Amino acid sequence: MTHPHHLPSVKIGIVSISDRASAGVYTDEGLPALRDWLTRALKNTVEFEERLIPDEQPLIESTLIELCDIQSCALILTTGGTGPSPRDVTPEATLAVAHRVMPGFGEQMRQISLHYVPTAILSRQVGVIRGTSLILNLPGRPKAIAETLEGVKNTDGDTLVHGIFSSVPYCIELMGGVYLETHEDVVKAFRPKKK
Repeated sequence: MTHPHHLPSVKIGIVSISDRASAGVYTDEGLPALRDWLTRALKNTVEFEERLIPDEQPLIESTLIELCDIQSCALILTTGGTGPSPRDVTPEATLAVAHRVMPGFGEQMRQISLHYVPTAILSRQVGVIRGTSLILNLPGRPKAIAETLEGVKNTDGDTLVHGIFSSVPYCIELMGGVYLETHEDVVKAFRPKKK
């Protein structure tokens, strides 16, 4: 078992994709929501690479490539641009830079969101691997970001639907990446029992 003071620090890219927020029309809520949640959830020291960009597919692609290939982020979380409107191109950009697709992440995000809203089926979020980086598209609203990462719990705090983040540390480990440990009161990282 790795102890918190021996935990490696981790570099995480957080990307908020919004025409209006990036133009200063309104304050971006995506980056603070991602930063806050990750800081609460992880025992590791996190170094954030933050980007606030408009819904432009070539720019989203080049940003993701930079965060993977140059910044060497173990994990990249995007927020925004995953719906059916013409400007929503985050999934297309993410798939365009992917080496491998991890369909389970998108499936699980929609399962979680369906507990709250029937329009969850309109979400096109994807999870992919590029090199040694895991890229996950999250919803745009801060409340939905936390729900997706943490999952659905009943009034007693028992998990009804697992949040996607419970699988993230083991995924990164299998990819040969950094060892992540979570605060279990926020989200419990699942790893198979060693035989």
